[in-house]
Amino acid sequence: MNAHECVDLLHLGHEGAICCYFVDAIEPTIVDPGPTTALDRLVEELSARGVAARDLRNVLLTHIHLDHAGATGHLLKRFPKAVVHVHEDGASHLVDPQRLVSSTRRTFGELHDRLWGGVEPVSSDRIRAWREGDRAERGGLRPVATPGHIAHHLAYLDERDGTLFAGDAMGIALAGGPQHPPTPPPAVNLPDWYGTLERIGSIGAERFGATHFGLYEDVEPRRVELLERLRALELRVRAALEADDWEDGARYETEVRAELAPFMGEERVNQYFDMFPAANDWAGVAFYLKRNP
Repeated sequence: MNAHECVDLLHLGHEGAICCYFVDAIEPTIVDPGPTTALDRLVEELSARGVAARDLRNVLLTHIHLDHAGATGHLLKRFPKAVVHVHEDGASHLVDPQRLVSSTRRTFGELHDRLWGGVEPVSSDRIRAWREGDRAERGGLRPVATPGHIAHHLAYLDERDGTLFAGDAMGIALAGGPQHPPTPPPAVNLPDWYGTLERIGSIGAERFGATHFGLYEDVEPRRVELLERLRALELRVRAALEADDWEDGARYETEVRAELAPFMGEERVNQYFDMFPAANDWAGVAFYLKRNP
């Protein structure tokens, strides 16, 4: 297994949308196994790297959203020696995923099962929950609290070479294009995310891995860009709410797709944002601001 491989899960046949990271560690370790609908692809990629059913040891979750963690329960059934590492506030949703799935169904409606598939619970004895102040490494990586996208978000730092597996904390980076802030309702917290980006700046990572999508070495410019874009989106949505302009979400969607199309083509950009609409990110900021005026 090569160091820190970003493996495209080819979710629903879409390139460059969701990846899982294979970590160069003493024990076979992965970060964010992805959704159940990409499970077979993940298992094939593990097998191709010589990771047999009893070999995988650590599954590190940045958070429990289904595009990152939906396959976890199924995966652990196939890999009986593996344990899952997750923030303590996400652990209960692995043991009993009913509330999580219900929330996701409200967001995605009839597309839910086609996008993410079924979710299996995880036995509590196979969960290693991270708690604030816990300094123990997980699969050779140091967990870093990175709330904002969701309160229980973690990133994982490989202190050997400065690679930060950032999940969604460093935003969406598709095909090398500009950073896009993923801010869907109901859990985004803007002040927390601003603090997270300041914390990431103090870490001095050499590169970061985004689940959506890939490894990037221009950490500082992309960190600053995401911080600026989050602030700009907050100001934009705040102004729209004051003007009672609920059409601005649709305009934002159109603008985001147009901005990223030169980097990945219209077909791919539409495939991605049909799954994760930018208008939903606008709505997530509106949801936060209405409750935190």
